[in-house]
Amino acid sequence: MRGLVGLLIAGTVSKVGSVLTFLAIPWLVLVTTGSPAQMGLAAAAELLPYVLIGPLGAPLVDRIGPRRVSIVADLASAAVMAAVAFGQHGGFGVLLVLLVLAGAMRGLGDCAKRVLLPSTIAVSGVDMTRATTVYDGANRLAGMLGAAVGGVLIAGLGAPRTVLLDGVSFVVCAALVAALVPAPAPAAADAPPPEPYLAALRGGVDYLRGDRLMLGILAMLFVTNLADQANAAVFVPVWVERVLGSPEALGWVSASFGLGAVLGNLVFTALAPRAPRYAVFTIGFLIGGSPRLAVMALSDELTPVLVAAFASGLAIAAVNPILGATMFERVPAHLQARVLSLSNAIGFAGIPLGSLLGGWAVERLGLTPTLLIFGACYLGANLLPVLSPGVWRQLDHRPAPPRPREEPSAATTGPDAVPVMASGAGEKVPST
Repeated sequence: MRGLVGLLIAGTVSKVGSVLTFLAIPWLVLVTTGSPAQMGLAAAAELLPYVLIGPLGAPLVDRIGPRRVSIVADLASAAVMAAVAFGQHGGFGVLLVLLVLAGAMRGLGDCAKRVLLPSTIAVSGVDMTRATTVYDGANRLAGMLGAAVGGVLIAGLGAPRTVLLDGVSFVVCAALVAALVPAPAPAAADAPPPEPYLAALRGGVDYLRGDRLMLGILAMLFVTNLADQANAAVFVPVWVERVLGSPEALGWVSASFGLGAVLGNLVFTALAPRAPRYAVFTIGFLIGGSPRLAVMALSDELTPVLVAAFASGLAIAAVNPILGATMFERVPAHLQARVLSLSNAIGFAGIPLGSLLGGWAVERLGLTPTLLIFGACYLGANLLPVLSPGVWRQLDHRPAPPRPREEPSAATTGPDAVPVMASGAGEKVPST
């Protein structure tokens, strides 16, 4: 249990810092250049390598060990974020290069933590859906806290110093993983040797091609993550700047969504082992997706936007835990690094595209028409489970829970090899 608690705390600390940067970088670019397109480009510069490094780095995580990779990547991220904080003095081009490095290091660290999570849950003996719900709830709570103080910190300290706080959070995260999170148990002596790099990549692709539910999930997440990223990185900052003219409202919008998500998560934590996943997932996404874009398109007051953000967070709180539990249960443990990382890459591929398309569309079409168009696309993606219920009802299939195992010491030495466990061992999936 100590390992699961350690991973939860580390993820929470890292998430708070990441939200600070997520708010600070777009605002810094917007106020210094006045260009929504360059703001979108800056967001994409970090997110594109984040997306690509997952599947490309997964075989290396298998070989080196997820715990070791997580610690080293977090320390490297801390150094890069310190450089990003001062990168503006070298011009926009230097800032883009540093953001590329930041995205790559963050992506590699998250890939390693995704591999650590299911084995840590298996050791703890906690129900898979409940554990992913708690993990997502901690993530949401961290996002809410980061958003609540992010706008105030940007206004008070400035964007560069706010980014420095993200660097500090990575150092704390690395220390927590090193002290509390055990390495996965070593692979059995008769386990097959590690596959060649290209063969390992191909194995993840082959698995996904044969799973219709996973393909449907990834298609939906591609579209919804695209719209979510455009909304968070472009639409909300532009709306706040044009309507209110203060960065403090950036944090209020994000915090309202986070508060709703945290409250919804608390409810779902109690219901998770028995809740019908298909119904909760479908209804939650329909309520929590496109309506908030429509409200922002039709309103020039902060209160309706905050209410819509809160309702969206409340409704969508169960989506990530359901997807996380489903993926952990379906994918065999020895394939999880490559399959989950490839899934993350496909689902997250819409994120950098969302930043670019969002910025371009706002400049060309205006904010209100762009919000309505993106909202319609979001709604279309959310209707996939309704149009193909036979495939999507597989969300309700739950395997028998694994037996709790003795937790190894956090001081385990040697390579952090991924254990070969039965399917159902049960991360974090592409987030909404």
